[in-house]
Amino acid sequence: MTERVVILGCGYVGLELGRQLLPAHDVVGVRRSEAGLEAVADAGLEPVEADVTDAASLDAVPDADWLVFAASSGGRGAEAARAVYVDGLETAIDHFWSRADPPDRFVYTSSTGVYGDHDGEWVDESTPLSPQTEKTRVLAEAERIARKRPAQQGGHGTVARFAGLYGPDRYRLDRYLEGPVTAGYLNMVHRDDAAGAVRFLLEGEHREETVLVVDDEPVEKWAFADWLAEQCGVPFPPKQTKAERLADDDLSATARRRIQTSKRCSNALLRGLGYEFAYPTFREGYRAAIDAHGQ
Repeated sequence: MTERVVILGCGYVGLELGRQLLPAHDVVGVRRSEAGLEAVADAGLEPVEADVTDAASLDAVPDADWLVFAASSGGRGAEAARAVYVDGLETAIDHFWSRADPPDRFVYTSSTGVYGDHDGEWVDESTPLSPQTEKTRVLAEAERIARKRPAQQGGHGTVARFAGLYGPDRYRLDRYLEGPVTAGYLNMVHRDDAAGAVRFLLEGEHREETVLVVDDEPVEKWAFADWLAEQCGVPFPPKQTKAERLADDDLSATARRRIQTSKRCSNALLRGLGYEFAYPTFREGYRAAIDAHGQ
């Protein structure tokens, strides 16, 4: 059976998800900008212009067997985040579940930022959330909506909680090769595995409420930067302790909180469900960037 998959906010991960779902499924990529729609079409998906914050615009989107909410607030502040992740999410859920043929499956993409600081300790799906910023508090609220609101209307919501995304166009080698690199842990997942995990959750029989999407090996930033430098054949970058970095008076409040939060995210549940990573660690995931740097 061919399902129609609608991806609301078909951007960095959504485009790759669509590519992975084709040709077994019909895929609709929803964006609110002309440039975004061009990228959707270039990926071979059906482009539809709509905005999750505008209920009337969603009328242009066809019915979905599987619905994915991957919309972004564009890196703006908490107010913009609330408009998309809370108000827009509620609007989209209410809209699609009010139709005669509502979705059978729904996945909302979230962030490990909802955990806050755990002083470098391990966290998993059972760890209580402790968001440290207004934006991550918005994300935690959105997760609750994604799980509960479809259920109130006879559906089911799954949260895919992403670690830091990297991959084509987002390797950011210069940041780590040039430094200074601040101490702390990196929890990462390659774009292809972020998309692959959502595809896995859609296509399988799993109905987990929340699944952490992160690779096998959280890594200390200094160790990661030195490994990159060694692979690229350049000197090790300069390092900073957290205290040294936090002494910078020009740091924004958001950057300051990010530096102060540390954790290691476990993918035991996702692995246990049977997902196989294309890039199990940063060593495999960064190979293309390292090779390109050498060239």
